[in-house]
Amino acid sequence: MKNTDLHLQIALTLLPGMGRKRVRNILNHVDDVSEFFSMKKNKLMLIPGIGEVLLRQLNRKKALDEAEKHLPYFEKNKIQSFFYQEKNFPRRLNNCEDAPILLFGKGKLPFNDTRIVSVVGTRNATAYGKQICEELIASFEGKNIVVVSGLAYGIDIYVHDLCLKYDIPTIGVLGHGLDKLYPAVHQDTAIKMVDNGGLLTEFLHGTKPDRENFPMRNRIVAGMCDATIVVESGKKGGSLITAELANDYNRDVFAYPGDVTREFSKGCNFLIQNDKAHLITSSSDFFKLMGWDMDKKPKQQQTQLFLDLSPEEIRLIELLQNKEQMSLDVIALKSEFPVSKVSTLLLQLEFMAVVKQLPGQRYSLVC
Repeated sequence: MKNTDLHLQIALTLLPGMGRKRVRNILNHVDDVSEFFSMKKNKLMLIPGIGEVLLRQLNRKKALDEAEKHLPYFEKNKIQSFFYQEKNFPRRLNNCEDAPILLFGKGKLPFNDTRIVSVVGTRNATAYGKQICEELIASFEGKNIVVVSGLAYGIDIYVHDLCLKYDIPTIGVLGHGLDKLYPAVHQDTAIKMVDNGGLLTEFLHGTKPDRENFPMRNRIVAGMCDATIVVESGKKGGSLITAELANDYNRDVFAYPGDVTREFSKGCNFLIQNDKAHLITSSSDFFKLMGWDMDKKPKQQQTQLFLDLSPEEIRLIELLQNKEQMSLDVIALKSEFPVSKVSTLLLQLEFMAVVKQLPGQRYSLVC
């Protein structure tokens, strides 16, 4: 059969020794995935990262044959695919070095919307945690926010159910293939989510919900969002892993403090105590710290300035309008411009008295 883009992309993930970083490096040296699969071995050797040992392992025909077996499932079940070089891939994930190169999903999957927040927590949710979730999720209603979680027991499923209640798009990231759901008791919620957000995974159908898959799942939850909120958590567990990953990806992390004597408050208290999360006690704290004042309108003076600025300069101003201040690295991350380009643009905006530099390479708009 003729090789389709999806066929080639799946085959790429099945090649031994081809980690995500190596794949990205190799594809930077060829025109497309098709060229990689058709290249002679002597030309492959010229690509940085491919040595003799790896070349001996690269049985491309075997990977293509194996990938072909998966295609009927995708067609029959109308599974969507998202390759990292394509526009429909979650753009925030492309800023994470260890992000998957290929994702699969069902639903509307609005993961490139303006604001995306992950809300995670313990599988042993208490009345206190559920009360926090109710107030938080209700505050998102009508505010163009997409909520991501992991469809696990406890806080995760409670958050997804609340999103359905308040008609807020919600995405569940899975630690297995789309042909099953773990835990199975969340099937009804998952079905409803497909119409309201969707399900997302990096795992091919047939992949079981093995323990080692869930930390991999957590990096997607952290990386595809602007912010992560931990509601309740023990000292160890998936929520803490997600928060740590979000910090590594330079995302904003928030946690609700809890009773110091309670087991499932220890994780949140730990994050706050060690400056790994902002302390919040309500949704209004979250909105304020994120600079997401939904009633705030751009100043007329700034709007007028847009007429005389380049699209790149306007992009930086739009980012700074949503924050009181931002670091150079975060501006580069969110704008998806190189740091050197961002530095030049900010300097130009400083000369125009639109932006001011603060200590620690942080920037804000001139009031």
